[in-house]
Amino acid sequence: MTDQSPADTRDSSLAAQYEAYPYPERNPQDEAKRLLIGSPSHLREIDYWVFGAKRAQSQPLRALVAGCGTGDGAIMLATHLQRAGRPGEVVCVDRSQKALSIAQARAQTRELANIRFIQGSLTELDALDLGLFDYIDCCGVLHHLPDPDAALAMLEKHLAPGGGMGLMVYAPYGRTGVYMAQDALEKIAPHSESPQTRLDMARRVMRTLPATAWLRQNGNFGDHLSGGDAGLYDLLLNPRDRAYTVTEFLDFLGKAGLEPSCLMEPARYDPTLFLPDPRLRARISSLPWQQQAAIAEDLAGNMPTHVAYVVRKGARITPPDPMDFSAVPIMREIPGVELAKQMQPDHTLPFAFGTLVVPIPLPPQMRGILPLIDGERTVGALAEAVAPRGISENKFRKVWAEGFTTLERLNRVLLRPPA
Repeated sequence: MTDQSPADTRDSSLAAQYEAYPYPERNPQDEAKRLLIGSPSHLREIDYWVFGAKRAQSQPLRALVAGCGTGDGAIMLATHLQRAGRPGEVVCVDRSQKALSIAQARAQTRELANIRFIQGSLTELDALDLGLFDYIDCCGVLHHLPDPDAALAMLEKHLAPGGGMGLMVYAPYGRTGVYMAQDALEKIAPHSESPQTRLDMARRVMRTLPATAWLRQNGNFGDHLSGGDAGLYDLLLNPRDRAYTVTEFLDFLGKAGLEPSCLMEPARYDPTLFLPDPRLRARISSLPWQQQAAIAEDLAGNMPTHVAYVVRKGARITPPDPMDFSAVPIMREIPGVELAKQMQPDHTLPFAFGTLVVPIPLPPQMRGILPLIDGERTVGALAEAVAPRGISENKFRKVWAEGFTTLERLNRVLLRPPA
């Protein structure tokens, strides 16, 4: 018998972690009272950011959730498809049998008939012989793998023509304090020890963590506070955990022949939103968007993750013109009447980019237009509805152009694909 290499021991430690503490902690019975919503893999986001609101809803969607864990993204997507009566299948792959069993129990509670579960490693997808997928979700997985580049290239091979992915990776600055604590705990309780021993040591450290520790100062995440044993372990004891700046993330995508169709939310990566100085804004706006995104990350300092929808290079599908009066706008999640209520007297919408709240200006008339957006009315129907209020077609066009562009960048108002 040969000794395991350091890489192998970390991998076996990672496997042991997710069997002992499936992440995130979920109770299948909770599915009877709530649906967890997030990004990526929200169906309306996939329709818009991956397929440009041009892929017919009647066309079956074949989706892979690569490393599904306890199932948050998979359950959300399968539920959205089933509720909308849309054809498709969500295939969930994870190497942890314990995590899969929890995801499967959640699906059973919801009586989802469009989802199936396969135990296996996403690094060995070829051996599973699953074919090609229109959409692939890989959320919070790549940064734990021994070779993220090879894993992403493997996923790209299983992407059908015209398809796309929803990805999430960790970002360094918003996780300030995490890696310091990880380094300390690796010295106190090396990854070669049992998960139970390591967790006990982490709990003991957290009880008396100095007030000066950066982990105490950082409010950009809360797994160690409210995520139970699984959350604490995943944040502070994960044996393999790397983070990507947005520049590194874009390079990572590029090596796999991919590019983002959307960094989520797009406005988060616009530093001019929190830098009001006109000369600064003018200078920043002249830079390539990649540099603008890097500046936003550098200065905001609170991005703990990067979430993106990605497609093959050169394959991004441009959504329909929102000024086309036959286009149908749709609220991503928050009803228009509720979003309108959030507008302040000065016609700004307070928007939280994590722990940073930025006032986003909107045309005053959007307060009356937002409640009319129901996913059925066309842009032309909206114009007709507000005409009796004294808003001419020309005025509506100006208001709608500014309002839609702003709210699209906040991922609040999108366009609906054709039936």
